Amino acid sequence: MAVNTLEAKAHELLGHLAPGKLAAVVHLLEVMVEGEEPVTEEDRRRFHEGQAFFANGKGIPMEDVLSEFGMKPEDFPLTK
Repeated sequence: MAVNTLEAKAHELLGHLAPGKLAAVVHLLEVMVEGEEPVTEEDRRRFHEGQAFFANGKGIPMEDVLSEFGMKPEDFPLTK
């Protein structure tokens, strides 16, 4: 599909959205256009605190959470 056609389709679809959904799409587009925020020292600190939290046996294993919904980790293949 050509860019003009994609833009026209996007405009058409946006015209059908309720205000709440339109606001969500606008936010998503803003994030996509602005790019990623840099990782701060606070981010790193919180990440390492979270790693230590789970390493000490705290928290609920993801397998247990998924099993409550009849799912398993294999249902969510990782993509990189």
